[in-house]
Amino acid sequence: MTDPQGKDAARREARVRRDAIADSDRPTASAAVRDRIAELARDGHLPRGAAGGYWPLGSELDARPALLHLKQLGHPVGLPVSGPRGTALVFRDWDPQAPMAAGRYGIQEPPEGRAVLLPSLLLVPLLAFDRSGHRLGYGAGYYDRTLDALRDSGAVVAVGVAFAVQEIPAVPVDGHDERLDWIVTERETLRIRK
Repeated sequence: MTDPQGKDAARREARVRRDAIADSDRPTASAAVRDRIAELARDGHLPRGAAGGYWPLGSELDARPALLHLKQLGHPVGLPVSGPRGTALVFRDWDPQAPMAAGRYGIQEPPEGRAVLLPSLLLVPLLAFDRSGHRLGYGAGYYDRTLDALRDSGAVVAVGVAFAVQEIPAVPVDGHDERLDWIVTERETLRIRK
């Protein structure tokens, strides 16, 4: 098990680099990630079922352009609803035209009453990543628990989406950390070999 201070230091460094990206560069990066995910879908690397994504928090890469493209391709798309810390996320159907509700941590989420989806494709936010498919999140474990639960119930493809500057040489990992299958940035698409 790694020391928590190693993860905390990596989180701080990754946040500084991500926050330093100019606001004017962010839409271009999101569009490039959308195009790369569209290419993965076109080439048959992504499952056809429901896709889960996320609503961007702070300076995170905005995955909504990619989610809208997946929706246009016929994927039902869900956004997460955060439950208590330490639990897996639940994904509710996202209608871009419908009002959203402020959830835990102030993150926008589909309101109660929207259908619950079980994603076979999950776009995962992150603070940092490495080329072996490890990621650092905010430390609450939501996505690790979610990926573990989804993988227990069947196949799921986990695609980490981030800015290229969020790459670090090696992410400090623990036994419960789930690896990604792909990492997509505005500069490249990485297939993770396990």
